[in-house]
Amino acid sequence: MPIIYSAILAAGVLLGIYLAKSNGITPAPKSNSDISYINDVFSLIDNEYVDTINIKDLQVKAVTHVLESMDPHSEYIKPEILDEVNESLYGSFHGIGVSFRIEKDTITIINTIKGGPSEKVGIVAGDRIVYVGDTLVAGTKVTNKDAMRLLKGPKKTKVDVKIKRRGVEELLDFTIVRDVIPTHSIDVAYMIDDNIGFIKMTKFSATTHKEFVDAVKKLKSEGMTRLILDLRDNTGGYLGEAVGVVDELLEDNKLIVYTEGEHRDRSYIFSRYRGLWEDKDVIVLINESSASASEIVAGALQDNDRGTIIGRRSFGKGLVQEQFDLGENGALRLTVARYYTPTGRCIQKPFSGNKEEYLLEEYSRYESGEMFNIDSIHFADSLKYITPKGRIVYGGGGIMPDIYVPLENDSSHYFFNKMANSGILFQYAFDYADSHRKEILSYGDVKNFDKKFVFTDEMFKELMRRTEEKKIIGNKADKAKARELAEPLFKAYVARDVFGDEAFYVLYEPIDEILQEAILKLKTVN
Repeated sequence: MPIIYSAILAAGVLLGIYLAKSNGITPAPKSNSDISYINDVFSLIDNEYVDTINIKDLQVKAVTHVLESMDPHSEYIKPEILDEVNESLYGSFHGIGVSFRIEKDTITIINTIKGGPSEKVGIVAGDRIVYVGDTLVAGTKVTNKDAMRLLKGPKKTKVDVKIKRRGVEELLDFTIVRDVIPTHSIDVAYMIDDNIGFIKMTKFSATTHKEFVDAVKKLKSEGMTRLILDLRDNTGGYLGEAVGVVDELLEDNKLIVYTEGEHRDRSYIFSRYRGLWEDKDVIVLINESSASASEIVAGALQDNDRGTIIGRRSFGKGLVQEQFDLGENGALRLTVARYYTPTGRCIQKPFSGNKEEYLLEEYSRYESGEMFNIDSIHFADSLKYITPKGRIVYGGGGIMPDIYVPLENDSSHYFFNKMANSGILFQYAFDYADSHRKEILSYGDVKNFDKKFVFTDEMFKELMRRTEEKKIIGNKADKAKARELAEPLFKAYVARDVFGDEAFYVLYEPIDEILQEAILKLKTVN
Protein backbone atom coordinates (compact mmCIF):
# COMPACT_ATOMS: atom_id res chain seq x y z
CA MET A 1 0.00 0.00 0.00
CA PRO A 2 2.76 2.59 0.73
CA ILE A 3 3.65 2.68 -2.96
CA ILE A 4 0.82 5.23 -3.28
CA TYR A 5 2.31 7.64 -0.74
CA SER A 6 4.59 9.66 -3.00
CA ALA A 7 1.84 9.98 -5.60
CA ILE A 8 -0.46 11.38 -2.93
CA LEU A 9 1.78 14.02 -1.48
CA ALA A 10 4.67 14.77 -3.79
CA ALA A 11 4.66 18.28 -5.18
CA GLY A 12 7.98 18.44 -6.99
CA VAL A 13 11.54 18.04 -5.78
CA LEU A 14 13.49 20.98 -4.36
CA LEU A 15 16.70 19.35 -3.18
CA GLY A 16 18.43 22.18 -1.37
CA ILE A 17 19.46 23.62 1.95
CA TYR A 18 20.58 27.18 1.83
CA LEU A 19 22.93 28.50 4.47
CA ALA A 20 22.43 32.10 3.45
CA LYS A 21 21.20 34.35 0.72
CA SER A 22 23.96 36.69 -0.35
CA ASN A 23 23.07 40.33 -1.03
CA GLY A 24 25.70 40.62 -3.68
CA ILE A 25 28.67 38.98 -5.34
CA THR A 26 32.10 39.23 -3.81
CA PRO A 27 34.17 37.01 -6.08
CA ALA A 28 37.82 36.46 -5.33
CA PRO A 29 39.45 35.09 -8.47
CA LYS A 30 42.92 33.62 -8.07
CA SER A 31 44.18 35.79 -10.90
CA ASN A 32 42.81 37.74 -13.82
CA SER A 33 44.50 35.38 -16.23
CA ASP A 34 42.39 32.48 -14.88
CA ILE A 35 39.21 33.97 -16.32
CA SER A 36 40.32 36.47 -18.97
CA TYR A 37 40.28 33.91 -21.76
CA ILE A 38 36.57 33.25 -21.11
CA ASN A 39 35.84 36.92 -21.65
CA ASP A 40 38.00 36.78 -24.78
CA VAL A 41 35.99 33.83 -26.14
CA PHE A 42 32.64 35.55 -25.64
CA SER A 43 34.01 38.79 -27.04
CA LEU A 44 35.22 37.02 -30.19
CA ILE A 45 31.88 35.27 -30.64
CA ASP A 46 29.98 38.53 -30.16
CA ASN A 47 32.17 40.44 -32.64
CA GLU A 48 33.22 37.85 -35.20
CA TYR A 49 30.64 35.05 -35.44
CA VAL A 50 29.11 34.51 -38.89
CA ASP A 51 25.48 34.95 -37.75
CA THR A 52 23.71 37.25 -35.34
CA ILE A 53 23.69 35.72 -31.88
CA ASN A 54 22.25 36.67 -28.50
CA ILE A 55 25.41 36.68 -26.39
CA LYS A 56 23.46 36.78 -23.11
CA ASP A 57 21.51 33.62 -24.01
CA LEU A 58 24.79 31.95 -24.93
CA GLN A 59 26.32 32.89 -21.58
CA VAL A 60 23.30 31.47 -19.73
CA LYS A 61 23.64 28.18 -21.63
CA ALA A 62 27.35 28.03 -20.86
CA VAL A 63 26.91 28.76 -17.15
CA THR A 64 24.05 26.25 -16.87
CA HIS A 65 26.10 23.51 -18.55
CA VAL A 66 29.17 24.19 -16.40
CA LEU A 67 27.19 24.08 -13.15
CA GLU A 68 25.39 20.85 -14.11
CA SER A 69 28.72 19.18 -14.82
CA MET A 70 30.10 20.12 -11.38
CA ASP A 71 27.39 18.71 -9.11
CA PRO A 72 23.63 18.10 -9.27
CA HIS A 73 22.59 20.96 -6.99
CA SER A 74 24.50 24.04 -8.16
CA GLU A 75 22.24 25.98 -10.51
CA TYR A 76 21.72 29.27 -12.29
CA ILE A 77 18.32 30.89 -11.65
CA LYS A 78 16.99 33.15 -14.39
CA PRO A 79 15.70 36.53 -13.19
CA GLU A 80 12.18 35.93 -14.49
CA ILE A 81 11.69 32.90 -12.23
CA LEU A 82 13.76 33.97 -9.21
CA ASP A 83 10.82 35.15 -7.10
CA GLU A 84 8.86 32.01 -7.93
CA VAL A 85 11.79 29.76 -6.98
CA ASN A 86 12.40 31.59 -3.69
CA GLU A 87 8.77 31.93 -2.72
CA SER A 88 8.27 28.50 -1.19
CA LEU A 89 11.07 29.23 1.26
CA TYR A 90 10.10 32.76 2.25
CA GLY A 91 7.10 31.71 4.34
CA SER A 92 4.65 34.07 2.60
CA PHE A 93 3.69 35.78 -0.64
CA HIS A 94 1.08 38.28 -1.85
CA GLY A 95 -2.00 36.85 -3.48
CA ILE A 96 -5.72 36.11 -3.18
CA GLY A 97 -5.51 33.21 -0.69
CA VAL A 98 -6.69 30.12 -2.52
CA SER A 99 -5.33 26.75 -3.50
CA PHE A 100 -6.43 25.65 -6.95
CA ARG A 101 -5.85 23.15 -9.71
CA ILE A 102 -6.43 23.30 -13.45
CA GLU A 103 -9.42 21.03 -13.96
CA LYS A 104 -10.83 20.50 -17.46
CA ASP A 105 -9.01 23.62 -18.66
CA THR A 106 -10.48 25.75 -15.87
CA ILE A 107 -9.01 27.22 -12.67
CA THR A 108 -10.89 25.32 -9.96
CA ILE A 109 -10.74 26.44 -6.32
CA ILE A 110 -9.81 23.55 -4.02
CA ASN A 111 -10.07 25.61 -0.85
CA THR A 112 -9.69 29.14 0.45
CA ILE A 113 -7.28 30.14 3.20
CA LYS A 114 -9.16 30.86 6.41
CA GLY A 115 -9.38 34.60 6.94
CA GLY A 116 -7.74 35.24 3.56
CA PRO A 117 -8.82 37.72 0.88
CA SER A 118 -10.92 35.25 -1.14
CA GLU A 119 -12.78 33.81 1.83
CA LYS A 120 -13.59 37.36 3.01
CA VAL A 121 -15.41 38.19 -0.23
CA GLY A 122 -17.32 34.89 -0.36
CA ILE A 123 -15.38 32.65 -2.75
CA VAL A 124 -15.78 28.98 -1.80
CA ALA A 125 -14.29 25.60 -2.67
CA GLY A 126 -15.59 24.31 -5.98
CA ASP A 127 -15.85 27.74 -7.61
CA ARG A 128 -14.43 28.04 -11.15
CA ILE A 129 -12.62 31.20 -12.25
CA VAL A 130 -13.79 32.13 -15.73
CA TYR A 131 -12.33 35.64 -16.05
CA VAL A 132 -9.46 37.41 -14.30
CA GLY A 133 -10.03 41.06 -15.10
CA ASP A 134 -10.85 41.10 -18.82
CA THR A 135 -8.86 37.94 -19.51
CA LEU A 136 -10.81 34.77 -20.27
CA VAL A 137 -9.09 31.88 -18.46
CA ALA A 138 -11.62 29.07 -18.99
CA GLY A 139 -11.23 26.85 -22.04
CA THR A 140 -8.06 28.65 -23.12
CA LYS A 141 -5.44 26.05 -22.16
CA VAL A 142 -4.48 28.10 -19.11
CA THR A 143 -1.46 26.79 -17.20
CA ASN A 144 -0.59 26.92 -13.50
CA LYS A 145 2.06 29.48 -14.33
CA ASP A 146 -0.48 31.65 -16.19
CA ALA A 147 -2.92 31.46 -13.29
CA MET A 148 -0.29 32.37 -10.72
CA ARG A 149 0.87 35.33 -12.79
CA LEU A 150 -2.69 36.68 -13.04
CA LEU A 151 -3.76 36.06 -9.45
CA LYS A 152 -0.64 37.11 -7.56
CA GLY A 153 0.37 40.73 -7.21
CA PRO A 154 1.49 43.43 -4.76
CA LYS A 155 -0.27 43.75 -1.41
CA LYS A 156 -3.38 45.99 -1.40
CA THR A 157 -3.86 45.74 -5.18
CA LYS A 158 -7.22 44.60 -6.49
CA VAL A 159 -8.11 41.84 -8.92
CA ASP A 160 -11.56 41.34 -10.43
CA VAL A 161 -12.72 37.80 -11.12
CA LYS A 162 -15.84 36.24 -12.60
CA ILE A 163 -16.79 32.96 -10.98
CA LYS A 164 -18.91 30.03 -12.17
CA ARG A 165 -20.57 28.36 -9.19
CA ARG A 166 -22.36 25.03 -9.35
CA GLY A 167 -26.14 25.55 -9.27
CA VAL A 168 -25.95 29.25 -10.19
CA GLU A 169 -26.71 30.15 -13.80
CA GLU A 170 -25.01 33.54 -14.11
CA LEU A 171 -21.35 34.32 -13.46
CA LEU A 172 -20.63 35.89 -10.07
CA ASP A 173 -18.45 39.03 -9.84
CA PHE A 174 -15.90 39.44 -7.06
CA THR A 175 -13.24 42.05 -6.36
CA ILE A 176 -10.43 40.64 -4.24
CA VAL A 177 -7.80 42.77 -2.47
CA ARG A 178 -4.49 40.91 -2.50
CA ASP A 179 -2.77 40.45 0.84
CA VAL A 180 0.06 38.56 2.53
CA ILE A 181 -0.59 34.82 2.23
CA PRO A 182 1.37 32.50 4.53
CA THR A 183 2.94 29.37 3.04
CA HIS A 184 2.91 26.78 5.77
CA SER A 185 5.56 24.09 6.06
CA ILE A 186 3.47 21.97 8.44
CA ASP A 187 0.46 20.38 6.75
CA VAL A 188 -1.21 19.00 9.86
CA ALA A 189 -0.66 18.53 13.58
CA TYR A 190 -3.22 16.35 15.35
CA MET A 191 -3.61 13.67 18.01
CA ILE A 192 -3.68 10.08 16.74
CA ASP A 193 -4.94 8.90 20.12
CA ASP A 194 -4.91 10.20 23.70
CA ASN A 195 -1.09 10.15 23.88
CA ILE A 196 0.44 10.13 20.39
CA GLY A 197 0.75 13.37 18.45
CA PHE A 198 1.45 13.54 14.71
CA ILE A 199 3.14 16.41 12.84
CA LYS A 200 3.53 16.34 9.05
CA MET A 201 6.27 18.72 7.85
CA THR A 202 6.56 19.21 4.08
CA LYS A 203 9.57 21.58 3.84
CA PHE A 204 11.92 23.78 5.87
CA SER A 205 10.91 27.35 5.08
CA ALA A 206 11.63 30.62 6.90
CA THR A 207 8.84 29.90 9.41
CA THR A 208 9.29 26.15 10.01
CA HIS A 209 10.87 26.30 13.48
CA LYS A 210 8.14 28.60 14.79
CA GLU A 211 5.45 26.45 13.19
CA PHE A 212 6.97 23.37 14.83
CA VAL A 213 7.08 25.01 18.26
CA ASP A 214 3.46 26.13 17.91
CA ALA A 215 2.41 22.64 16.80
CA VAL A 216 4.18 20.92 19.71
CA LYS A 217 2.66 23.34 22.21
CA LYS A 218 -0.79 22.74 20.76
CA LEU A 219 -0.45 18.96 20.91
CA LYS A 220 1.04 19.06 24.42
CA SER A 221 -2.02 20.98 25.56
CA GLU A 222 -4.14 18.16 24.09
CA GLY A 223 -2.27 15.50 26.06
CA MET A 224 0.61 14.49 23.80
CA THR A 225 3.32 12.47 25.54
CA ARG A 226 4.76 10.81 22.41
CA LEU A 227 5.52 12.44 19.06
CA ILE A 228 5.68 11.23 15.46
CA LEU A 229 7.38 13.73 13.12
CA ASP A 230 6.69 12.85 9.48
CA LEU A 231 9.43 14.03 7.09
CA ARG A 232 8.49 11.76 4.20
CA ASP A 233 8.70 13.58 0.86
CA ASN A 234 10.19 16.62 2.63
CA THR A 235 12.91 17.70 0.20
CA GLY A 236 14.67 20.30 2.32
CA GLY A 237 14.99 24.04 2.77
CA TYR A 238 16.80 26.28 5.24
CA LEU A 239 19.54 24.73 7.35
CA GLY A 240 18.85 27.10 10.25
CA GLU A 241 15.22 26.00 10.45
CA ALA A 242 16.22 22.32 10.49
CA VAL A 243 18.71 23.06 13.28
CA GLY A 244 15.97 24.85 15.23
CA VAL A 245 13.70 21.80 15.00
CA VAL A 246 16.48 19.45 16.15
CA ASP A 247 17.32 21.79 19.04
CA GLU A 248 13.81 21.28 20.37
CA LEU A 249 14.44 17.51 20.45
CA LEU A 250 18.03 17.29 21.78
CA GLU A 251 19.44 18.22 25.16
CA ASP A 252 21.93 21.09 25.31
CA ASN A 253 25.43 21.01 23.80
CA LYS A 254 24.90 18.08 21.46
CA LEU A 255 26.44 18.26 17.98
CA ILE A 256 23.71 18.59 15.34
CA VAL A 257 25.72 18.95 12.14
CA TYR A 258 28.98 20.34 10.81
CA THR A 259 29.88 21.70 7.40
CA GLU A 260 33.15 22.02 5.52
CA GLY A 261 34.28 22.97 2.02
CA GLU A 262 37.41 23.97 0.10
CA HIS A 263 36.68 27.65 0.79
CA ARG A 264 34.62 27.17 3.95
CA ASP A 265 36.29 26.32 7.24
CA ARG A 266 34.77 23.54 9.28
CA SER A 267 31.78 24.92 11.16
CA TYR A 268 30.08 23.07 14.02
CA ILE A 269 26.47 23.60 15.08
CA PHE A 270 25.41 22.44 18.53
CA SER A 271 22.09 22.38 20.37
CA ARG A 272 22.01 25.50 22.51
CA TYR A 273 18.94 25.69 24.71
CA ARG A 274 16.31 23.78 26.59
CA GLY A 275 13.98 22.34 23.98
CA LEU A 276 10.28 21.58 24.14
CA TRP A 277 10.69 17.85 23.54
CA GLU A 278 14.10 16.79 24.84
CA ASP A 279 13.12 13.96 27.17
CA LYS A 280 10.00 12.42 25.63
CA ASP A 281 9.55 9.75 22.97
CA VAL A 282 9.99 10.84 19.36
CA ILE A 283 9.88 8.93 16.08
CA VAL A 284 10.85 10.44 12.73
CA LEU A 285 9.44 9.03 9.48
CA ILE A 286 11.52 9.23 6.28
CA ASN A 287 11.44 7.77 2.78
CA GLU A 288 13.34 7.90 -0.50
CA SER A 289 12.16 11.48 -1.13
CA SER A 290 13.28 12.85 2.24
CA ALA A 291 16.30 14.98 1.40
CA SER A 292 18.78 17.54 2.63
CA ALA A 293 17.44 19.35 5.72
CA SER A 294 15.21 16.33 6.45
CA GLU A 295 18.31 14.15 6.49
CA ILE A 296 20.04 16.56 8.86
CA VAL A 297 17.17 16.16 11.35
CA ALA A 298 17.10 12.36 11.01
CA GLY A 299 20.90 12.04 11.07
CA ALA A 300 21.34 14.30 14.09
CA LEU A 301 18.82 12.34 16.13
CA GLN A 302 20.14 8.97 15.00
CA ASP A 303 23.78 9.83 15.67
CA ASN A 304 22.90 11.16 19.14
CA ASP A 305 20.97 7.95 19.94
CA ARG A 306 17.78 9.98 20.26
CA GLY A 307 14.44 8.58 19.18
CA THR A 308 13.83 6.14 16.35
CA ILE A 309 13.96 6.63 12.58
CA ILE A 310 11.37 4.57 10.67
CA GLY A 311 10.71 4.19 6.94
CA ARG A 312 13.01 3.73 3.95
CA ARG A 313 16.47 5.02 3.04
CA SER A 314 16.43 8.75 2.40
CA PHE A 315 17.45 10.50 -0.82
CA GLY A 316 21.14 11.14 0.00
CA LYS A 317 21.73 14.89 -0.38
CA GLY A 318 24.71 16.09 1.66
CA LEU A 319 25.74 19.21 -0.25
CA VAL A 320 25.19 22.76 0.96
CA GLN A 321 24.20 25.60 -1.36
CA GLU A 322 24.60 29.31 -0.84
CA GLN A 323 22.62 31.72 -2.98
CA PHE A 324 24.43 34.66 -4.62
CA ASP A 325 22.47 37.57 -6.03
CA LEU A 326 23.43 38.49 -9.60
CA GLY A 327 21.28 41.62 -9.68
CA GLU A 328 19.23 41.93 -12.86
CA ASN A 329 20.81 38.69 -14.11
CA GLY A 330 19.12 36.46 -11.54
CA ALA A 331 20.97 34.40 -8.96
CA LEU A 332 23.45 31.58 -8.54
CA ARG A 333 22.99 28.74 -6.11
CA LEU A 334 26.45 27.32 -5.66
CA THR A 335 27.52 24.28 -3.68
CA VAL A 336 29.98 25.65 -1.12
CA ALA A 337 30.34 22.83 1.41
CA ARG A 338 29.35 19.33 2.45
CA TYR A 339 27.46 18.68 5.64
CA TYR A 340 28.29 15.87 8.04
CA THR A 341 26.18 14.21 10.72
CA PRO A 342 27.55 14.11 14.30
CA THR A 343 29.39 10.79 13.80
CA GLY A 344 31.13 12.22 10.72
CA ARG A 345 28.88 10.75 8.04
CA CYS A 346 28.53 12.49 4.70
CA ILE A 347 25.32 11.03 3.36
CA GLN A 348 25.70 12.48 -0.15
CA LYS A 349 25.06 9.74 -2.70
CA PRO A 350 27.40 9.30 -5.71
CA PHE A 351 27.11 11.59 -8.74
CA SER A 352 28.39 10.32 -12.10
CA GLY A 353 27.87 13.63 -13.91
CA ASN A 354 24.41 12.74 -15.24
CA LYS A 355 21.90 14.92 -13.36
CA GLU A 356 18.81 13.11 -14.63
CA GLU A 357 20.25 9.75 -13.61
CA TYR A 358 21.08 11.19 -10.19
CA LEU A 359 17.59 12.56 -9.58
CA LEU A 360 15.96 9.33 -10.76
CA GLU A 361 18.23 7.08 -8.70
CA GLU A 362 15.14 6.02 -6.76
CA TYR A 363 14.18 3.79 -9.69
CA SER A 364 17.40 1.82 -9.36
CA ARG A 365 16.28 0.98 -5.83
CA TYR A 366 13.23 -0.73 -7.31
CA GLU A 367 15.40 -2.66 -9.76
CA SER A 368 17.81 -3.79 -7.07
CA GLY A 369 14.99 -4.91 -4.81
CA GLU A 370 15.84 -2.46 -2.04
CA MET A 371 12.34 -0.98 -1.97
CA PHE A 372 10.86 -4.40 -1.22
CA ASN A 373 13.49 -6.14 0.90
CA ILE A 374 16.03 -4.80 3.39
CA ASP A 375 18.38 -7.68 2.55
CA SER A 376 18.96 -6.06 -0.85
CA ILE A 377 20.73 -3.09 0.78
CA HIS A 378 24.49 -3.35 1.14
CA PHE A 379 26.92 -0.80 2.61
CA ALA A 380 30.70 -0.89 2.36
CA ASP A 381 32.57 -1.33 5.65
CA SER A 382 34.41 1.92 4.88
CA LEU A 383 31.11 3.77 5.31
CA LYS A 384 30.49 2.37 8.80
CA TYR A 385 30.22 4.76 11.78
CA ILE A 386 29.48 4.17 15.46
CA THR A 387 27.12 6.24 17.64
CA PRO A 388 27.94 7.04 21.31
CA LYS A 389 25.85 4.07 22.44
CA GLY A 390 27.54 1.71 19.98
CA ARG A 391 24.96 1.55 17.21
CA ILE A 392 26.28 1.07 13.68
CA VAL A 393 25.18 3.65 11.11
CA TYR A 394 26.29 4.16 7.52
CA GLY A 395 27.16 7.10 5.30
CA GLY A 396 27.58 7.48 1.56
CA GLY A 397 23.98 7.45 0.39
CA GLY A 398 21.14 8.70 2.56
CA ILE A 399 20.00 7.93 6.09
CA MET A 400 19.17 4.28 6.67
CA PRO A 401 16.28 4.09 9.17
CA ASP A 402 16.47 2.11 12.39
CA ILE A 403 13.31 0.26 11.37
CA TYR A 404 12.96 -0.42 7.65
CA VAL A 405 9.45 -0.66 6.19
CA PRO A 406 9.54 -2.02 2.62
CA LEU A 407 6.92 -1.54 -0.02
CA GLU A 408 4.38 -4.29 -0.48
CA ASN A 409 5.69 -6.52 -3.27
CA ASP A 410 2.48 -8.38 -3.88
CA SER A 411 1.52 -9.14 -7.47
CA SER A 412 -2.16 -8.91 -6.48
CA HIS A 413 -1.60 -5.16 -5.91
CA TYR A 414 -0.21 -4.53 -9.40
CA PHE A 415 -3.52 -3.61 -11.05
CA PHE A 416 -4.57 -1.33 -8.20
CA ASN A 417 -1.18 0.38 -8.00
CA LYS A 418 -1.15 1.00 -11.74
CA MET A 419 -4.64 2.45 -11.61
CA ALA A 420 -4.00 4.60 -8.52
CA ASN A 421 -0.59 5.84 -9.60
CA SER A 422 -2.04 6.91 -12.95
CA GLY A 423 -4.20 9.45 -11.10
CA ILE A 424 -7.54 7.84 -11.96
CA LEU A 425 -8.61 7.28 -8.36
CA PHE A 426 -7.49 10.78 -7.36
CA GLN A 427 -9.38 12.35 -10.27
CA TYR A 428 -12.56 10.41 -9.61
CA ALA A 429 -12.47 11.40 -5.92
CA PHE A 430 -12.06 15.05 -6.93
CA ASP A 431 -14.97 14.86 -9.37
CA TYR A 432 -17.17 13.12 -6.80
CA ALA A 433 -16.34 15.63 -4.04
CA ASP A 434 -16.97 18.51 -6.40
CA SER A 435 -20.41 17.30 -7.44
CA HIS A 436 -21.50 16.08 -3.98
CA ARG A 437 -19.98 18.82 -1.79
CA LYS A 438 -23.21 19.81 0.01
CA GLU A 439 -24.10 16.18 0.68
CA ILE A 440 -20.61 15.48 2.10
CA LEU A 441 -20.65 18.63 4.24
CA SER A 442 -23.93 17.45 5.73
CA TYR A 443 -21.98 14.75 7.59
CA GLY A 444 -20.69 17.56 9.79
CA ASP A 445 -17.11 16.41 10.32
CA VAL A 446 -14.62 13.86 9.11
CA LYS A 447 -15.31 11.36 11.90
CA ASN A 448 -18.99 11.23 11.06
CA PHE A 449 -18.15 11.08 7.35
CA ASP A 450 -15.84 8.13 7.98
CA LYS A 451 -18.53 6.24 9.91
CA LYS A 452 -21.45 6.84 7.56
CA PHE A 453 -20.09 7.36 4.05
CA VAL A 454 -20.35 4.25 1.87
CA PHE A 455 -18.20 3.56 -1.17
CA THR A 456 -20.90 1.82 -3.17
CA ASP A 457 -20.68 -0.79 -5.89
CA GLU A 458 -21.90 1.84 -8.35
CA MET A 459 -18.99 4.08 -7.42
CA PHE A 460 -16.57 1.22 -7.93
CA LYS A 461 -18.10 0.45 -11.33
CA GLU A 462 -17.55 4.08 -12.34
CA LEU A 463 -13.95 3.84 -11.15
CA MET A 464 -13.43 0.70 -13.24
CA ARG A 465 -15.06 2.36 -16.27
CA ARG A 466 -12.54 5.20 -16.04
CA THR A 467 -9.73 2.69 -15.57
CA GLU A 468 -10.69 0.78 -18.69
CA GLU A 469 -10.85 4.06 -20.64
CA LYS A 470 -7.16 4.44 -19.82
CA LYS A 471 -6.48 0.93 -21.17
CA ILE A 472 -5.63 -0.46 -17.73
CA ILE A 473 -7.14 -3.93 -17.70
CA GLY A 474 -7.51 -6.34 -14.80
CA ASN A 475 -9.10 -9.72 -14.23
CA LYS A 476 -11.77 -10.58 -11.65
CA ALA A 477 -9.23 -11.17 -8.87
CA ASP A 478 -7.44 -7.90 -9.67
CA LYS A 479 -10.68 -5.99 -9.39
CA ALA A 480 -11.64 -7.68 -6.14
CA LYS A 481 -8.34 -6.60 -4.61
CA ALA A 482 -8.73 -3.10 -6.10
CA ARG A 483 -12.19 -2.84 -4.54
CA GLU A 484 -10.70 -3.60 -1.14
CA LEU A 485 -7.79 -1.15 -1.50
CA ALA A 486 -9.61 1.67 -3.26
CA GLU A 487 -12.30 2.36 -0.69
CA PRO A 488 -10.19 3.84 2.14
CA LEU A 489 -8.03 5.86 -0.25
CA PHE A 490 -11.07 7.19 -2.14
CA LYS A 491 -12.65 8.26 1.14
CA ALA A 492 -9.42 9.96 2.23
CA TYR A 493 -9.17 11.90 -1.04
CA VAL A 494 -12.82 13.00 -0.87
CA ALA A 495 -12.44 14.03 2.76
CA ARG A 496 -9.41 16.17 1.96
CA ASP A 497 -11.19 17.94 -0.89
CA VAL A 498 -14.10 18.85 1.39
CA PHE A 499 -12.82 18.94 4.99
CA GLY A 500 -9.12 19.79 4.47
CA ASP A 501 -5.70 18.17 4.78
CA GLU A 502 -6.09 16.87 8.32
CA ALA A 503 -9.12 14.85 7.22
CA PHE A 504 -6.98 13.08 4.63
CA TYR A 505 -4.35 12.02 7.15
CA VAL A 506 -6.94 10.86 9.68
CA LEU A 507 -8.54 8.55 7.12
CA TYR A 508 -5.31 7.44 5.44
CA GLU A 509 -3.68 6.60 8.77
CA PRO A 510 -4.98 2.99 9.10
CA ILE A 511 -3.53 1.99 5.69
CA ASP A 512 -0.25 3.88 6.07
CA GLU A 513 2.16 1.06 6.90
CA ILE A 514 5.10 3.25 7.91
CA LEU A 515 2.90 5.29 10.25
CA GLN A 516 1.35 2.12 11.67
CA GLU A 517 4.85 0.79 12.39
CA ALA A 518 5.59 3.98 14.31
CA ILE A 519 2.36 3.77 16.29
CA LEU A 520 3.10 0.14 17.19
CA LYS A 521 6.62 1.09 18.27
CA LEU A 522 5.36 3.85 20.57
CA LYS A 523 2.65 1.67 22.07
CA THR A 524 5.19 -1.02 22.97
CA VAL A 525 7.59 1.45 24.64
CA ASN A 526 7.49 1.19 28.43
